[in-house]
Amino acid sequence: MPSNSMLQRQRTLGGVFGIFVLAFGLGYHFFPGLFHAEPVEVVRKVVPMLPVLPGHTAAVDELADDQLNAGPPITLAPTEVIAARLKHEHTKLPRQLTADTPQVRALLNRADKALAAGHLMGDPDSAAALFLQAAKDKPDSRRAAQGVIEVRSRLVAQIERDIALGNAEDAGDGLATLQQLPDSMDDASRLAAALKTLTEVRPLLAKAAGLLQQGKADQPVGRSALDIYRQVQRLDPQNAVAEQGVLDVQHAVLDRALAAVAQNDFTSADKVLAEAQLIHPGSQQLHDVRQRVDDMRTSRARAVLDQARSALDAGNLPMAAQLAAQARAVSPQLADLAAFDQQLLNAQLYDNHKPGQVFSDRYVDVTGQSPAMVVVPTGSFLMGATSDGGAAEQPQHKVNIAQGFAMSRSAITVGQYREFVRLSGYVPDSVKRGGASVYDERSGTMHDDSNANWQDDYAGNKAADNLPVVNISWGDAKAYADWLSKRTGKTYHLPSEAEFAYALRGGTTTRYWWGDGTPKGKLENLTGSRDRSPSGRRWNNAFRDYGDGYWGPAPVMSFAPNPFGLYDMGGNVSEWTADCWHDNYIRAPLDGGAWLNPGCSVRVLRGGSWGSSPDQARSEWRQAADAGLRSGRIGFRIVRDL
Repeated sequence: MPSNSMLQRQRTLGGVFGIFVLAFGLGYHFFPGLFHAEPVEVVRKVVPMLPVLPGHTAAVDELADDQLNAGPPITLAPTEVIAARLKHEHTKLPRQLTADTPQVRALLNRADKALAAGHLMGDPDSAAALFLQAAKDKPDSRRAAQGVIEVRSRLVAQIERDIALGNAEDAGDGLATLQQLPDSMDDASRLAAALKTLTEVRPLLAKAAGLLQQGKADQPVGRSALDIYRQVQRLDPQNAVAEQGVLDVQHAVLDRALAAVAQNDFTSADKVLAEAQLIHPGSQQLHDVRQRVDDMRTSRARAVLDQARSALDAGNLPMAAQLAAQARAVSPQLADLAAFDQQLLNAQLYDNHKPGQVFSDRYVDVTGQSPAMVVVPTGSFLMGATSDGGAAEQPQHKVNIAQGFAMSRSAITVGQYREFVRLSGYVPDSVKRGGASVYDERSGTMHDDSNANWQDDYAGNKAADNLPVVNISWGDAKAYADWLSKRTGKTYHLPSEAEFAYALRGGTTTRYWWGDGTPKGKLENLTGSRDRSPSGRRWNNAFRDYGDGYWGPAPVMSFAPNPFGLYDMGGNVSEWTADCWHDNYIRAPLDGGAWLNPGCSVRVLRGGSWGSSPDQARSEWRQAADAGLRSGRIGFRIVRDL
């Protein structure tokens, strides 16, 4: 146990310590400045309750910086956002030396309730009056000063909103109260100037609204609602009512655009949309209406284009073209127009076919079909030779093939001609008149053989069905084309000389369709220096170092096609054309048509043959032949009009 002396010392020390603590507490309470400390009671953060918009729950002091700085203009932002921004600009508070008295705290509690209820001004129980009274009763009250700042911020925000919305009466009342608050001179002066502007523009806004209601949105120029709203915006650039008025004017103009579209008047609609663009560029309603007009435009254009397709399918080409033009006028950028234009062009030029397309026409009365035909594209070319050609090939002249035509892919074969003879009962001249000019292996020349006919080959032997038919006259060839026209219901004929020359070239301008010299590879059945007859004969005038393996005609399409997809145009057999022979091209047709004279008996041969010299294989070469001639070097092909 401790001794009595130890207990006595402990009691003495405890008493001294207690007296020291009591003295420190009394000094801290009555003389806080000696210890550089503020009274504990005043450190209470006031978080006033504000009117909160739907979806907002945070108090003003807790708003994030991005909320305070969000969204132009500030006068149209939520009140708490405006007030918070303004309050952050007035954060200077007094240094409080003593705690608020009970009477001041009571005033402040009443003021907080009024502030939370939004009762800012107007009577002695308003937040403004109560905070001002508390600040008057205790000038160093931080809570009172904070409340005055809050009221001032709220009032400034409310006045700005009232001015922005055109509520001059409420803005005036708020301004009168604001002018009574300390440190409000700058805000009050600024808002007073804005209120003065409002009083100037209110009559203008009323006038503009009346004009808008009368239908004078943007017309007449100089006396329309738009003109008045523009005047207001010059006086008050931030005026929200004028801004909305301009949008209302644009809406009325956009309604005119939609009305024009309803009448299928897209030209007027485009004009009105351009006017609306000038009123308020980039507005959402302008974007929406323009998109709607574009959708209606596309829908209308597609409907008209569908009608054009129906007209095209029915063969009414003028109506199809007219409807396509209407669709283009409605929507020039319609994606399907280009494809339809090509279809229409093909219908106009190629009877709904495409250049290069291969087709056959079925017989209308019996089983069978025409030879395979190739669609030749339209175009122009220089026909005839320059000065290095013979007189018969001059003058060189431009021929325009404006209408497409189809040409048989190859010369007509023995098999195809046999079908014609069998079905028609036609008797070819080689049978009726007897004989043809065929090749004699012993002499190496052509000679007349009274027994040779169209069923024989170049040497008078029985011909295979896939060989080009030879030993036929010009009349025999024409008879086949006439018969085919009756069988198919289409127009077939022998090619004009210009058509043959154009098709032979295939778009080329060289000496031969394949180039200017000996072919590289086996491209045509020509006279080549490496060719040999059955008895070993050679050509005296031939393409050097060329051989195609044939002495005489080859089966059709044994070699390469020319650029137009036609076979054997420059070799194999020479071919009849529809034209009468003329010694030169003076006054020759320039449109690709046949050059005819009544009763002419001499016709034009075109294209080299298996026995032609290189000069006779040229693209310009032409030769006269009696229409009754039957030769093992001459065949024919046909053309079908499109």
